[in-house]
Amino acid sequence: MFLSTIKKVILSVIGATLALTLAACGGSSNEKKNPEWPDTITFASIPSESSTTLAKSFETTVKMLEKELGLKVEVQEVTSYAAVIEALRAGQVGIGALGPFSYVVAADGDAGVKPVGAVAESPDAKPSYTSLGITKADSQIASLKDFKGKKICFVDPTSTSGFLFPSAGLLQEGIDPDSKDITKVMAGGHDSSALSVADGTCNAGFVSDPTMKTLIEKGQIDKNAVKTVWTSEEIPGSPVVVSTQLPDDLQEEVTRVFREKINKPAMVEDGICDSEENCVLPEEGAYGYVPVEDNLYDGIRKVCDITQSESCVK
Repeated sequence: MFLSTIKKVILSVIGATLALTLAACGGSSNEKKNPEWPDTITFASIPSESSTTLAKSFETTVKMLEKELGLKVEVQEVTSYAAVIEALRAGQVGIGALGPFSYVVAADGDAGVKPVGAVAESPDAKPSYTSLGITKADSQIASLKDFKGKKICFVDPTSTSGFLFPSAGLLQEGIDPDSKDITKVMAGGHDSSALSVADGTCNAGFVSDPTMKTLIEKGQIDKNAVKTVWTSEEIPGSPVVVSTQLPDDLQEEVTRVFREKINKPAMVEDGICDSEENCVLPEEGAYGYVPVEDNLYDGIRKVCDITQSESCVK
């Protein structure tokens, strides 16, 4: 379970944050399929780069949910995966975008969540990605072994590719990430971690492969300015979850919409997008969401056993 002090702080912050920063993404003109459903459902996620980017990346997703459910869907930017989990636990959020590790923390920590789908490149693809260990191109650091004694940027204590898998990798090299072997910095986001390495704030750090590609493509990091010195094993894709506190039939409908309707072909057919090329999804180049089940994340649980991270649910 989470440390009680952290949990109390997060819960108090969430209440104020939800009240002050809910960003509406348009209402639905359709009638609710069940009059007993709430009029509004909140969709929470952590930002990738900015709140504008977050709202834009989920714009078509929200439109499809509103069209199919007849509800208003509000996108909530939350500061960390832990905050998303506690908002779900508190019943303040109905749908959440989590990382694989934070999903396991939520599911095994009785936060009341069910996985509905994860973004993939094709309808038959298995959603997955990797974690990268990076440093400046001219650095003497050549492998994880060289991270010892250095200032290292991580993402978030409940980030899969930004903390859990990197911790396992370091432990395999005899480096304890929770000791004085390194100076640990929590950057708060994948982009922040990578940018902190690029500007020299950290000697090295960790970032998800998709985020690194995006930062290079957008020109925010020069591909020749950094180098990759470590790549993790394949990590299962980041799931969207639905809260089990919602009515059962609403949970089923949210699951159906993600698995059957939030993909580029379906959104073009339903008029949400005018073309597949102009259809924006949370990850660039993605087809849409494909179904995922809880057992896909058993590998995360095994890594938790290896690292014995305090962020893992015992």
